[in-house]
Amino acid sequence: MLDYAVVHREAIDTVTQWHDLGLRKFELVDSDWEIVSQLQDVLKILKDTTLFFSWGTPNLAKVIPAMDLIDERLTTYSHNKKYSPSIRAAVCLAKRTLNRYYQLTDKSEVYRIAMVLHPRHKLAYFKNARWEDARIETAATLVCDEFERSYLEVGIQENGDDIEVSNTTAHEVCVFRYVCMAH
Repeated sequence: MLDYAVVHREAIDTVTQWHDLGLRKFELVDSDWEIVSQLQDVLKILKDTTLFFSWGTPNLAKVIPAMDLIDERLTTYSHNKKYSPSIRAAVCLAKRTLNRYYQLTDKSEVYRIAMVLHPRHKLAYFKNARWEDARIETAATLVCDEFERSYLEVGIQENGDDIEVSNTTAHEVCVFRYVCMAH
């Protein structure tokens, strides 16, 4: 909508200036149009994010990187003096809301487990994102604990047409830990 308004600024200014239409109270002055332009910049990230998540089925390993990107951009906008104080204040409120949702990912282990198990991310993502060492160690521990709780005691071996359930070997645990924790 803002894109449309900016493109049609001249027409909007003309229509709102006509006294007989009673739209004078909606007329925007130059400073208002500057705020519209700034909002257009800031809201672009939200539009891009919405489009990103609507292109197919996002998986859990995409949630944290997307939230990190949004947080990074909102932080940049909130500190950028080129934006009016009202825009920076609104961005701070948006950032506070985002952080509330981000904290909810800590209540569910699946986000961090999905990140660690993702072939592209592993623990390196958290290190590159400058997470605290304790939080990185917690993510690694979550994955190992889940593996031990769900898979350590059960292994599947195929013998011809039969499938046998057997104990997981120490070698398989070592391979899992190496693959899981590799950077």
